[in-house]
Amino acid sequence: MISIRTKLPDIGMSIFPIMTALAKQHSAVNLAQGFPGFSADEELLKLINHYISKGCNQYAPLMGYIPLREKLSEKIEEQHQKYYHPEKEICITAGATQAIFTAITALVEEGDEVIVIEPAYDCYVPAIILNQGIPVRSQLKPITYEIDWDDIKRKINSRTKAIIINTPHNPTGKVWKQNDIDELITIVRNSNIFLISDEVYEHITFDGLPHLSVSKYPELAERAFVIYSFGKTYHLTGWRTGYVVAPEYMMKEFVQSHQYMVYAVNTPIQHALADYSLNKDAYTKLSAFFEQKRNTFIQSIQKSSFDILPCEGTYFLLLDYQKLSDAKDTDYANFLTKEYKIASIPTSVFYGNKRQDKVLRICFAKSDDELEKGAEALCKVIAQ
Repeated sequence: MISIRTKLPDIGMSIFPIMTALAKQHSAVNLAQGFPGFSADEELLKLINHYISKGCNQYAPLMGYIPLREKLSEKIEEQHQKYYHPEKEICITAGATQAIFTAITALVEEGDEVIVIEPAYDCYVPAIILNQGIPVRSQLKPITYEIDWDDIKRKINSRTKAIIINTPHNPTGKVWKQNDIDELITIVRNSNIFLISDEVYEHITFDGLPHLSVSKYPELAERAFVIYSFGKTYHLTGWRTGYVVAPEYMMKEFVQSHQYMVYAVNTPIQHALADYSLNKDAYTKLSAFFEQKRNTFIQSIQKSSFDILPCEGTYFLLLDYQKLSDAKDTDYANFLTKEYKIASIPTSVFYGNKRQDKVLRICFAKSDDELEKGAEALCKVIAQ
């Protein structure tokens, strides 16, 4: 019998396709997986059709369509007062997940340690392990989900190659504050530690909170891969298009790996995005759009028995179910999907030790009809 020795023996199937399949099987409202339940702007859809018909269907340049990279350079400089050279320091990627994997591949060698702040998006740790690195986990504080900077400082040593950060944060919805930036600057100052900054929800912050990008701070930007997503910004997760920015010396290493993973990214999509990026309303009004959805959804579940945790950004909301059940969150998420026809994500899957906070993640980037049905289901849930 021929067999393959798995490189990820302790990591199973991602929770997202599992819960989506379960939702479909039981005809449940799918508030689990983080994809928008509404269409993209018709103008953008027309643009891609235009460029397909025009014949822009062959390979794009390795690092991406130059006019798109030029517009991204201008956008970042306007927002964060940081200039990235469009030809040397910006690369278009096949989604943010590929950008994260490639950044880790560019940096991590056998035995290198990478600090991962948990709960963490589920692609970080597998990428570290596949590159023979060692994930070093630091958990956010229970209930408040504040960063435990003292714990991170204790885990820094001569083998620390990088720290992965994420703001606005999936799954907690927390947004970094200035004190977090200051702590990070103190930690990396006079060190050889790199940063991988996952900022895919950069345009989705609430209640007047700003997004504090690593790009904005010279002491951080000089050592950072900063990763963004067109899919999250323009409601096009299925287009799998993102981008990464970094200093030239880091980008050279990134491109070495990038060229053998995907070579280049979908050409007509890049042309369409280059034109559409002139429409600033598409991202400057995104926070207000999702803040309205957050507020409406929270209002609609006020009478439920769930405790609603604060949501400062992203399009995810955490619900504490301790008053309802003592069950593990994976079991409870399955129960709600089957019995109440509402699918969610158990947050224990974002921890290496499967920490049980008795909290579920709900995605509110859905149509009003889906959110109304989801809220109705949540309000019916009673204690077991």
